[in-house]
Amino acid sequence: MMDSHDKSEWAGPLAGVRVLDFTRVLAGPSAALALADLGAEVIKVEPPGSGDDTRSFPPLREGESHYFLSVNRGKKSIVLDLKAPEGLAIARDLAAKSDIVIENYRPGVMDRLGLGYEALSAINPGLIYCAISGFGMTGPLKDRPSFDIVLQAMSGALSVNGEPGGLPTKLGIPLGDLVGGINGPIAILAALHERHATGRGRLIDISLMDGMIGLLGYLAQLSFFTGQDPVPQGSQHPNLVPYGVFPASDGSIVIACLTNHFWGKICAALGLDALADDPRYDMLDKRRERRAEVNALLSAVTQTRTVADLADLFAAHQVPHAPILTISEALAQPQTLARNMVVETEHKSLGTIPIVNRPFRFPGAEQPVPSAPPVLGEHSDMVLADLLGMDAETIARLRGAGVVA
Repeated sequence: MMDSHDKSEWAGPLAGVRVLDFTRVLAGPSAALALADLGAEVIKVEPPGSGDDTRSFPPLREGESHYFLSVNRGKKSIVLDLKAPEGLAIARDLAAKSDIVIENYRPGVMDRLGLGYEALSAINPGLIYCAISGFGMTGPLKDRPSFDIVLQAMSGALSVNGEPGGLPTKLGIPLGDLVGGINGPIAILAALHERHATGRGRLIDISLMDGMIGLLGYLAQLSFFTGQDPVPQGSQHPNLVPYGVFPASDGSIVIACLTNHFWGKICAALGLDALADDPRYDMLDKRRERRAEVNALLSAVTQTRTVADLADLFAAHQVPHAPILTISEALAQPQTLARNMVVETEHKSLGTIPIVNRPFRFPGAEQPVPSAPPVLGEHSDMVLADLLGMDAETIARLRGAGVVA
């Protein structure tokens, strides 16, 4: 048994778990990525020619896409023609030797290929099969294609994002897709635990639309409570004041007064001590009714100070705050570096490249740097030989026939 505290050997809590990954673009690959980050062996099945659609998304460097690199670290790539009988046979053989299958085609596509849950569970009863789609496997929209902005719009999330009185604005992060990378792994890990007791796998139906509606959180409950639709608040909170972005002399800064406890701290930090006990502003509901007044009083002070000065003041008074960092600034900040969130790895085509590290930490048992995202078909020979026992002659014949690449 491997010692989980042996830093030189420990791959992660899912070491020994094999995932057969039929996903492409973002929702599915991000789910498989989470499992790879936890130590699972992820074998990514890609079609001949172009592979995963995102391999061609610009900008490119030496033919490699930034997009593909972002969500495919730590995986192995095998190219299979699933339209060829021998390609399908290989896929089924790999599924028989896997613990988990993940796919994000429209409902019914994998069934028509003979790679749906019923077909694969017949040859591997312990298989956990996670199907990720825009609207799930049931309901009137199950066959409709979806993209991130579609899911943001139909879940209600887009309706509350933007400046007051303006048009709704798409979230900068593609959360409509990335929610599949959150809910998919949660359900898969639960099914793995269940399998220890039952010995059987299970079909998992992940709807990105369901996931986005689930993330509405208190906004959904606010609608239930009031009978009114929440509206865009910009960077502000519908119920908490002050909460949002405030001007500085050289930029802007976030202030977050989550509870009334922080109101006095904010006033003290800004030299507005008299406001702390002012009966017009001393309670949350009062400040909410006078949102514009409160924001103006604070902004009159913050706009005279630099972001750095304000950050020092708020830190000294233990006020929740943050400078608004660019992506490059966020990646280079001391906290990011201290957590080893940006690391270098060796890519077959690009050489040494920076990648975002796995976000999971297990103190006392650090995982090694993830392997680089694979080039197309980088591991085809290895997978076919090591997992399926194919000899070089058979692999060469399949490659010549276009079944593998």
